[in-house]
Amino acid sequence: MNDTQVNNRQTKLLEFLLVNSPSSRSKIENLLKDDNVSRITIIRDLNYLISVGLIEQVGGGKYVKYRLKPEKELLIPIDLEKYFSTVTDTRKIKYPTFNFNLINRLMGLFSKDELELFETGKDKLKNKFSSLDKTILKRELERFTIELSWKSSQIEGNTYSLLETEELIKNKKEAKGHDKSEAIMILNHKAAFDTILEKKESFKEISVADIRRIHSELVRKLNIKSGIRESAVGITGTKYRPLDNKWQIEEALNKFVVQTKKIKSVPEKALIFLAVIAYLQPFTDGNKRTSRMISNAVLLSNGYYPLSYRSVDEVEYKKALILFYEQNNLYHLKRIFLEQQRFAIENYFL
Repeated sequence: MNDTQVNNRQTKLLEFLLVNSPSSRSKIENLLKDDNVSRITIIRDLNYLISVGLIEQVGGGKYVKYRLKPEKELLIPIDLEKYFSTVTDTRKIKYPTFNFNLINRLMGLFSKDELELFETGKDKLKNKFSSLDKTILKRELERFTIELSWKSSQIEGNTYSLLETEELIKNKKEAKGHDKSEAIMILNHKAAFDTILEKKESFKEISVADIRRIHSELVRKLNIKSGIRESAVGITGTKYRPLDNKWQIEEALNKFVVQTKKIKSVPEKALIFLAVIAYLQPFTDGNKRTSRMISNAVLLSNGYYPLSYRSVDEVEYKKALILFYEQNNLYHLKRIFLEQQRFAIENYFL
């Protein structure tokens, strides 16, 4: 949907079909009855959405129904607040378990204009790295590391403030009134990002070993088992259940990593790592923080701005992930990803 224009009424129709495919025209008409939309207008909308390749007809005659094309589910705009106004146990989940076919559909996620944002940032970052005084560059990298370590930890429930995080990273001084594990989590983020900085070239193409190594750094001394998990896990706020068999998890992770090597667009690859590592949940804990760090490794090793997530609303971020788990819809996670790239370009290495 990157370059396809749809109006609000058509968006509402697409949103309905995302969780109610296939549906008859009578059901669609019922959806729009309160909007005083004529039958002719609905038919025109359906024909338009078919013509631009967003939906398709199934069946024939009086049994004809409409559904989203599977490859278009990814980027249909969804009203996030409306979606989560339905409680977890009654939400209609299209994909309650891991969708093995999803990985093959993750392509063409950005428009030309969206990709241009990343290229503009890449050019700017290259110039800054070559022109900035080394002392200033070191200070900027430290600032970025502090803000990434703080925000990524906060998303995981860490209660350190940004200033407390700065004091911890710069001076190794733990804040009073916090559990020691919070300091460890933050310092683990710093260690993982330092690893990426030190070995940038090796992260241009991500391997399963890279993912496991970064995860191990992030959970070190946190009483979290490293390595591929061997039992089921639940995720707060959703009925989606990841794979619970170690061999299936390993197979899915290996196939996913192989698939990413076919993707030429670096920003697209980084977004996919951000989404799919969290979706697959290959580890007992620490999956989301691993996904953010690996995504940054992809960006940074290829010359693009990494993301600190400093301005992210953590609840909105978690909702965007859950929407992806339940409906395989990437719209809001992609939006957040783009917003954070803009934020990085405007706020770091000035």
